[in-house]
Amino acid sequence: MNHFKKNSVSRIIAYFSMEIAVDERIPTYSGGLGILAGDTLSAAASVGFSMVGVSLLYRKGYFFQRIDENGVQTEEPVEWIVDDFLVEQQPRVKIQLENREITLRAWLYEIEQMDHKIPVYFLDTDLPENDPYDRGLSGFLYGGDDRYRLCQEAVLGIGGVRMLRALGYKKIDRFHMNEGHSSLLTLELLREQMVEAGHDQASWEDIEAVRALCVFTTHTPVAAGHDKFPLSLVKQVLPFFPLHGELRDIFCCGDYLNMTYLALNLSHYINGVAKRHSEVSRMLFSHYEIDAITNGIHVPSWLSGPIQKLFDEHIPRWKEDIFSIRYAISIPLKEIWEAHLINKRLLLDFINRQKNVGMDIDHFTIGFARRMTAYKRPELIFTNLERLNSIAKSVGPLQLIFAGKAHPKDEEGKKIIQRIHAIRHLLGPEIKLVFIENYDLALAKRIVAGVDLWLNNPQPPFEASGTSGMKAAINGVPSLSVLDGWWIEGCIEGTTGWSFGMDLFQLKESKENALSLNRDASDLYDKLEKLIMPIFYNNPDSYASIMRSCIAINGSFFNAQRMLMQYVLKAYY
Repeated sequence: MNHFKKNSVSRIIAYFSMEIAVDERIPTYSGGLGILAGDTLSAAASVGFSMVGVSLLYRKGYFFQRIDENGVQTEEPVEWIVDDFLVEQQPRVKIQLENREITLRAWLYEIEQMDHKIPVYFLDTDLPENDPYDRGLSGFLYGGDDRYRLCQEAVLGIGGVRMLRALGYKKIDRFHMNEGHSSLLTLELLREQMVEAGHDQASWEDIEAVRALCVFTTHTPVAAGHDKFPLSLVKQVLPFFPLHGELRDIFCCGDYLNMTYLALNLSHYINGVAKRHSEVSRMLFSHYEIDAITNGIHVPSWLSGPIQKLFDEHIPRWKEDIFSIRYAISIPLKEIWEAHLINKRLLLDFINRQKNVGMDIDHFTIGFARRMTAYKRPELIFTNLERLNSIAKSVGPLQLIFAGKAHPKDEEGKKIIQRIHAIRHLLGPEIKLVFIENYDLALAKRIVAGVDLWLNNPQPPFEASGTSGMKAAINGVPSLSVLDGWWIEGCIEGTTGWSFGMDLFQLKESKENALSLNRDASDLYDKLEKLIMPIFYNNPDSYASIMRSCIAINGSFFNAQRMLMQYVLKAYY
């Protein structure tokens, strides 16, 4: 901690992300990417490291999710009052989009941890001097068509650099692009470099100077996660974009601007977000050196009250030395179990009030909460309902808590939610299933702390990292997960949780969806029936011991302070 504070005076890192979650009441995030960004900046505040966050303001949020009795999702704009939470800043900057000049302002939110503050600036185009279309760029997160997205990303990247300069950040040591959405910032840095060097056209020396400033974290092996725009659109929206010349291939990928390739080409350090993800990324982007820094969570943000009370009693000064959480291994099992029961009661009381389902604190409860999309395979546990009902009859009652949003344009994701709702009527009396709408930070904190088991079953190798299981672990909730993302590193079978499913390295077979689906489902049922649920129902001390190991082993390592330390050592210095 002292190392960070000693050196942070002379270094500052600008952290750019399309979404940053700073407060559950501020709808500037949709899911994992934004929450990871918020946790990263919170970790910087916790250790006194100098960073500044840059994102966009979304006056209508991602969306407010409503689900009717048939499981049909509808989306509504989020209603919130910007100046109740953020402070408007005085500077105004301008960027050019198409043939228009757009004025931007910034709103400030300060993340405060351990007496240190990290500023986060949210860029806003909703100003009376702007064209109505441009004012709407501060509307929805991940909304609109390609033109809307490209304009938003120009505001973030180009406008973000200009705003930082206007706010007085003249000397920034690194620009960290959290995913490719912000990679147009490289163009603004290149323009600055050319002006400083007195060049009319970019040279290789200018390119190298920009690379030295930039760090890029890629977060997804899923094709849809990599934004690309046809050059015909780029030429219209960004008339200054360098489409020609000997450096063209630095900026363009065939007939497209691929935001990921732009970031790859103009960064001196590139990383994936788990060891396996970096391997997959090196296969996807074979000409690039891609390191691995596994994601982590900001522990104080995700720790439930009852578990924090245990830390305060048994691990003095744990907030100052987050790695000391390993000493949780000495907390008495009875206290671990009692703290968990408090969290479980809080969750089940909330659900019973919301949904009137009568969930029982003595019954084994599984949580599955994440974005509802096909590759996450939310329906895997329902593959064989006869087998699932049989397990609940023979071993013990089962309670399933689901939550998550489907992107408004993801029709298959919406159908998944409908099918999960329909399954409720096919389950025996020993199984209770509930789907909680409008999954957000507040609901996530309830679920990760209150369930008995965290379920994660994406189609390998599409889980880049995943952090929800880390949040469960710090609260003493073990995971049952396929070996993908962070779980390859975090799973000690029978000690921190359990794995199931096919061998992750058989990538060819993973594409044979029917085969891998049925085999994974069968393995999932075997683990529940023969191992996990019998421990829970017949040997609660053994289950509490696994819960304690989750905290001490995974909680002490898969945290944002460790992650930030690795960024400092590998990317920022």
